[in-house]
Amino acid sequence: MAIRSGPEYLASLRDGRSVWHRGREVEDVTAEPGIGRGTQTLADFLDRQQGTDVQEKLTFEEDGERYSMSFLMPKSVADVQRRGAAYYEWAKWSNGMFGRTPDYKNASVMAFAGAADFLNSNQTAKSPTDFAANMRGYYQEARSNDYVLTHTLVNPQVNAQLAREGLSSPEVALRVVEETSAGIRVSGARLLATLGPSANEIEVFPSTLLRAAEENIPYAFAFSIPIATEGLRLICRDTYDEGKSNFDAPLASRYEEMDAVVIFENVLVPWHRVFMYKDPLLCNRAFAETNAVVHMMHQVACGKLAKVEFIIGLLCAMAQASGKDSDMNVKGQIAEAMWAAETIRALLFSAEAHAEEDQWGLFVPSRTSLDTSRNMFPKIYPKLIETIHMLGSSSLMATPCEADFTGDIAADVERYFQLTNMESRDRVALFRLAHDVAVSGFGNRQVLYERFFFGPQNVMASIYYDLYPKDEMVGRVESLLS
Repeated sequence: MAIRSGPEYLASLRDGRSVWHRGREVEDVTAEPGIGRGTQTLADFLDRQQGTDVQEKLTFEEDGERYSMSFLMPKSVADVQRRGAAYYEWAKWSNGMFGRTPDYKNASVMAFAGAADFLNSNQTAKSPTDFAANMRGYYQEARSNDYVLTHTLVNPQVNAQLAREGLSSPEVALRVVEETSAGIRVSGARLLATLGPSANEIEVFPSTLLRAAEENIPYAFAFSIPIATEGLRLICRDTYDEGKSNFDAPLASRYEEMDAVVIFENVLVPWHRVFMYKDPLLCNRAFAETNAVVHMMHQVACGKLAKVEFIIGLLCAMAQASGKDSDMNVKGQIAEAMWAAETIRALLFSAEAHAEEDQWGLFVPSRTSLDTSRNMFPKIYPKLIETIHMLGSSSLMATPCEADFTGDIAADVERYFQLTNMESRDRVALFRLAHDVAVSGFGNRQVLYERFFFGPQNVMASIYYDLYPKDEMVGRVESLLS
């Protein structure tokens, strides 16, 4: 099949999956209020892969088939740059507001498949399956079917002390409850599958560190299964898409990517879909030693660049509409957003230009550059939203709805909502957009999402410190003192 069309994707979601939203089971996620319009947006994105104007940028050809560029195993610096260009193109379609486009998880699948031998590095003769072969087979399956994937990494916790000790809460955490000739059976819950109701498959990988203890063996695994698997159900959060028009909710009406808690009730995972098992330390090392985390960072940085560029455009449009673009203080505030964009752009350029071949034969962007970007952005994004607040002020709330322009009060709205450089309808549309970015439930979910995208900021910063190549710099200090 290779790259899919939008209608093919939508049809694939009508598979009997168990999705719960607002207290009831959903019959068809593609038609569900609060979820369906997000799936339609993603279908439109998949259709764009078919366009001759961008197909060379978004896809690659192999054995007579076209596949998403995010599945390309990079064998050169040029390949890394091609992947980055495709990531950026995808991100621009939603201006970074649809965070979980398929290329994110595709990058992970590609990396694990390219480094699949790692998965067998501790395998014993008694292992029930060939994990490396399973991963390579899944990569071929995922790219050939152009799957839309989600993932879930974190176990819920009843006892925070257990989490600090690297242990799981058996009452709720996802664990293996039985090993059979057909596969493993798992029960429990996982947090938090973004795009879960609209995905074809879910990757279940370890994220939090597992202590190498006997009691952690049931929690040490990685696998992927269809969302429609028997015994799997998703409990969605409340939606931010309230059915408003594109004018009234320009982002929420298009880019709602539903988050869900995933419940597993005696779910059978076939052996050929199991990628790690019974090895906590291997699970802990997996993302770093396969470089999957770096390839995922690459996709994320491209998306964040598109997002900051969009906010710069929004800030400039707001300033120009009100005539504040001649105010030195306002220009200084917006300049800070511009600095953020150019910093991310420079880090991306450095990461791609300094890509090097890893032990698995794949070219990997510079981790330090990408890690800098991913540690900066959770601090940058709330500041960008604050700038919208300060520039927009009460105009972010003085936003009549689309119906007011055709109702009995239309003349008042036309008269009293105009700006120096903008008619009232255009002004309201602009500030409703700013409201959806910075004030609405959709916008505040984006802030929370960015704050914790890769994990708690103190943990990320600590890891960054440990990995940073600082020894030579310390050596300079010691050399001077000696």
